[in-house]
Amino acid sequence: MPAMTTDIKPDDQTQRLVLITGPSGAGRSTAINVLEDLGYEAIDNLPLSLVPRLLDGPARPVPLALGLDVRNRDFSAANLIELIDRLTRLPAYEPEVLFLDCATEQLLRRFNETRRRHPLRSEGAPLDAILAERDMLAPIKARADVLVDTSELSPHDLKAELARWFDTEPGRRLTVSVQSFSYKRGVPRGVDTMFDCRFLANPHWEPSLRPLNGCDAAVQEYVAADSRFAEFFDRILELLLFVLPAHLEEGKAHLVIGFGCTGGQHRSVTMAEKMADALAKAGWQVSTRHRELERREKAPAPADDGQNASPRAVSA
Repeated sequence: MPAMTTDIKPDDQTQRLVLITGPSGAGRSTAINVLEDLGYEAIDNLPLSLVPRLLDGPARPVPLALGLDVRNRDFSAANLIELIDRLTRLPAYEPEVLFLDCATEQLLRRFNETRRRHPLRSEGAPLDAILAERDMLAPIKARADVLVDTSELSPHDLKAELARWFDTEPGRRLTVSVQSFSYKRGVPRGVDTMFDCRFLANPHWEPSLRPLNGCDAAVQEYVAADSRFAEFFDRILELLLFVLPAHLEEGKAHLVIGFGCTGGQHRSVTMAEKMADALAKAGWQVSTRHRELERREKAPAPADDGQNASPRAVSA
């Protein structure tokens, strides 16, 4: 890349600038769209050599988000770090580097599912290109102001996470995400408050309920029949209705509430569904996610030998 000679002129007004990068397949395009929805002027796939020209002149009335990645021939870690350093020294700009990371095996799965070609791949397996890109981006990752691992994030989860950092009107609203999970697979990333449901009666031991999940009425009735359920539920709801306004007053934009059980299929899903419904009726903006049910949906279906009925489709 030729040396960048265009001067970036400082202005009296500080310009917020988010530089978005990370490995291909980690969700960079989704992040660009999210920031655009949050009020940013978003430009994707911009050559590094054109950034100074874009920023030359007075600050824009809205913050700016730029997607920078290996698809451009002048992209390199050294060139991007040079640009970051130049911008950091200028009082007219407030640059922030958002690095979207993702586990290698998850990136490989995404490329295999979409059958899209990796930008660095000319020949050979996608894994080679993924590893080469990861090595190339390592110095930039070390310079990131905000690092988000998207390995287990849905587009909705990514939007909520980015809103925490980049909302142009922080505190204007509080969105609540209620999630279920299995302790066997660990606590989900980003959970603010969680509750353990493993002491409740387990539908797993009822043969007729075992193949169902906590979205089913029969499972919910079974779990709710536990003599400890009602008080457990009511106390948590009372607590949340007390702390949610405080979080909103503090300026928090998103709160994640987790419910865990052994398998993440029955008790935690029941609690998450019922709690999300109660919070929504109380006027809060609520979404739900059932991590283990989503994981099973994505798993390849076993070959049908004609003797087993098709499994029930699960909606998260």
